[in-house]
Amino acid sequence: MKKLLTLLAIICLLGMTKANACTNFLVTKGASVDGSTMISYAADSHVLYGELYHYPAADYPEGAMRDLYDWDSGRYLGQIPEVRHTYNVVGNMNEWQLAIGETTYGGLEELWEGEGLMDYGTLIYISLQRCKTAREAIRNIAELTAQYGYISEGESFSIADTEEVWIMEMIGKGKYEKGMVWVARRIPDGYVCGHANQARITQFPLAKKNKTSVTSKDFKKFMKDMSIDCIYSDDVISFAKKHNLYVGKDEDFSFSDVYAPVDFGAARGCEMRVWAMFNKVADGMYEYWDYATGRNIKRAKPYVKGQPQTVENFPSNKMPLWVKPNHKVSVLDMMNFMRDHLEGTELDMSKDLGAGPFHCPYRWRPMDFEVDGVTYQHERTTATQQTGFSFVSQSNANSIPEIGGIIWWSVDDAASAVYCPMYTCMTDIPLCYRVGNGSMMEWSETAGFWIFNQVSNFAYTKYDYIHPEIEAKQAEYEQAWVEETKKVSAKAAEIYANNPKEAVALLTNYSSTEATRLCADWKVFYHYLFMKYMDGNVKTARELPDGHKYIAPKVEQPKYSDEFYKALIDQTGDKLKVY
Repeated sequence: MKKLLTLLAIICLLGMTKANACTNFLVTKGASVDGSTMISYAADSHVLYGELYHYPAADYPEGAMRDLYDWDSGRYLGQIPEVRHTYNVVGNMNEWQLAIGETTYGGLEELWEGEGLMDYGTLIYISLQRCKTAREAIRNIAELTAQYGYISEGESFSIADTEEVWIMEMIGKGKYEKGMVWVARRIPDGYVCGHANQARITQFPLAKKNKTSVTSKDFKKFMKDMSIDCIYSDDVISFAKKHNLYVGKDEDFSFSDVYAPVDFGAARGCEMRVWAMFNKVADGMYEYWDYATGRNIKRAKPYVKGQPQTVENFPSNKMPLWVKPNHKVSVLDMMNFMRDHLEGTELDMSKDLGAGPFHCPYRWRPMDFEVDGVTYQHERTTATQQTGFSFVSQSNANSIPEIGGIIWWSVDDAASAVYCPMYTCMTDIPLCYRVGNGSMMEWSETAGFWIFNQVSNFAYTKYDYIHPEIEAKQAEYEQAWVEETKKVSAKAAEIYANNPKEAVALLTNYSSTEATRLCADWKVFYHYLFMKYMDGNVKTARELPDGHKYIAPKVEQPKYSDEFYKALIDQTGDKLKVY
């Protein structure tokens, strides 16, 4: 059994390529409609194949060792002792409803190439297998990196259980020392947070001056005292001072401004995604528009790369780390946050010439381009074509912990995908999402990743017409599941009292059945869309009149948009003119 689990872990690791441009939104229980904590996460990479990772619960003999492989490259790193029992993990959420997401922010390059065994992906999935709560996960991450070193770039982690939601930001120590420096902050109940490839924790309460803040020397207090809402590595400030990265008072120290100074690209391509979500739930966000667009990052003194940072170099107009929403957030809201293209703003991706004649809100890479010696940049929105998978985790304190967690999971571009409810106690993954069913260069007719990519990529060709049909089917499935899972969860809870295994089997079968039904339906949906919209036409079937053997479908040939025609003539002059 141990060899089989090790092999599965290796396969999973080798199949994963770094999701280096991701988006996370975090919602506390007091800010949600049903009292759940929620995290949304999009794993975005042009070569990431979307599949649902599964680590079954397992028992190990004393002295068992765990092989470690770098999450990005699959390179063997070494071994660490295994624990005696690991928990069931489905995607990025375990049977105890602990969920972890991430975004890579990079940070100072001299701190990237550390030595050790722990990379960001390994930390996530080991923590999910070993921990029940967010606090346990924070401690586990800190202790593993202190003992075995940290080898990834700067990372922001979202960590949630049924009661709390935390943001933890970290960066390695490069060639200077082993391990990493980090800060973790609990999101106040009733608030929401977000991060998208830019570190966001600035100043934080210092342990010596605030009773609800401790350093990692006091993990024992952190685990017992639930009023503690901030914890950080003992040397997070002293390390920066020691290596001339920061000069100033401890109380002025800002984690993100020292270890990951923001520039135009980080604001416009990263912070803008957080702004877009905040703007949907909170008032007054246009106060931060200049910052989020990168047009005016206000500093008393300009940031100079390679120079030590001082408080004068820190931006004064940054967005807050969290905001209080003006309405309760639902799981459907979270799904829709992940589908944003900056609609309703001056940066709306569907409104300029780049959207083409059918207003497609996507731009192919590279993002940067040059015209007449001037550099420009396409927008990087939350919804993007290169998403491998995305999810919304739902951890509900009102449920039975072992069977109540749902990870709403999808493959491909979130704007065209459907979030399917996967119970995190499930013991088997449906074939359409299973690891090993196809890969980025291996087609599989039964793989959800390829099924959904066919629909989305076809939709990009005539977006105005095709995407509304996708939206209607998304709503049909997701709205029905939100109501249906309430009943399924209640039934499982009744069974669990007398037969826990039967309850788990019920939820496993439900999730597998729904995922299989969805992917089968989506394949038929693609056939329908292709027949209807092929060759630039829009065809609809007509009833066969009496006395007819056959009748052709009704055919419409929609025009390009007026603005596209005008742009075409502005470029071509009289070349196409009718005389």
